[in-house]
Amino acid sequence: MLAKYPRGNPVRVPDMFTYLLVYLFTWCYITLNGRIQECNIMKFIAYYRVSTVKQGQSGLGLEAQQNAVADYLKSNTGELVTEYTEIQSGSKDNRPELQAALRQCRLTGATLLIAKLDRLSRNRSFLMSVQDSSVQFVAVDMPEANHFTVGLMACLADYERELISERTKSALQAAKARGVKLGNPKLAEVRHTDTTAASEARANKAKHRNAEIREIINEMRDSAETDLSLRDLTGMLNAAGYKTSRGKEWHPTSVSRVLAA
Repeated sequence: MLAKYPRGNPVRVPDMFTYLLVYLFTWCYITLNGRIQECNIMKFIAYYRVSTVKQGQSGLGLEAQQNAVADYLKSNTGELVTEYTEIQSGSKDNRPELQAALRQCRLTGATLLIAKLDRLSRNRSFLMSVQDSSVQFVAVDMPEANHFTVGLMACLADYERELISERTKSALQAAKARGVKLGNPKLAEVRHTDTTAASEARANKAKHRNAEIREIINEMRDSAETDLSLRDLTGMLNAAGYKTSRGKEWHPTSVSRVLAA
C-alpha cells in the first residue's frame, strides 16, 4: 500500500511508522540521558578558613583555597551550591560558618568540600564530631580521606597539641631556672587597679540572685497552710536543691540575710 503526499513522492506506510518510532526513541534517549547526567552531578558546599582577619580581607590563603576547589569541580563535574568562609584559629571549636555548612549539607544532601583537610580543625573533639556526623566530605589535597582517617588525624592532632604544651612549659621552667624574669616587666604600670566596676557587677549579680530567692520563698509561703519559720524555709530550700551564692546549703542565718537584703 502506498501513500501519496502533495509533492507526489510515494512512501510506504510501514516505513513511515518506522521513522516515527526512531524519532520518538531518539528524543526519549536524549531527554532521559540529559536528566540522568543532571542527577549524577554532585552538589558541593565549599568551606574555607583563614586564621586572621587580615588574611580574610586581603585574600591571602583564601584565593588559593578557592582555586583548588574550582579545579576540583572542573575535573570531577561538580556543582558548587554555596561557600562558607571562616576567619578563626584552627584550635577553636566555636565555628559558626562550619556549623552552618554542615547543617546545609545534612539538609540538602550536598558534600562538604575543603581545600585542605586541616581546615576542618586541629581539635580532636571537633574532628570526632565531624566523623560521627552523617555529612560526606571531600578534601582536595587528600581525596582518599574518609571518616576513619579523620578520626586518626583527630587523635594525632590532639597528641601534637599536648606535646607543644609540654614543650612550652618546659622551656618556661628552664628560662625561669636561668634567672629570666617571665611576664610583662611593665605589668605594674599597665595593670588596671580600679575595681569599682567589678565590685558593682558582683553587687548587682548578688542583688538579682537574692531577689529570685525571695520570689521562691514567697511561693513557698503562699503554698503553705501555716506560717513558715526560718528553719522550715531552710529545710524546704535545701530539699528542693537550691544553693547559696557560694554553692553551699542554706542555714536559718543565710535565709534571714536574703529576706533582709
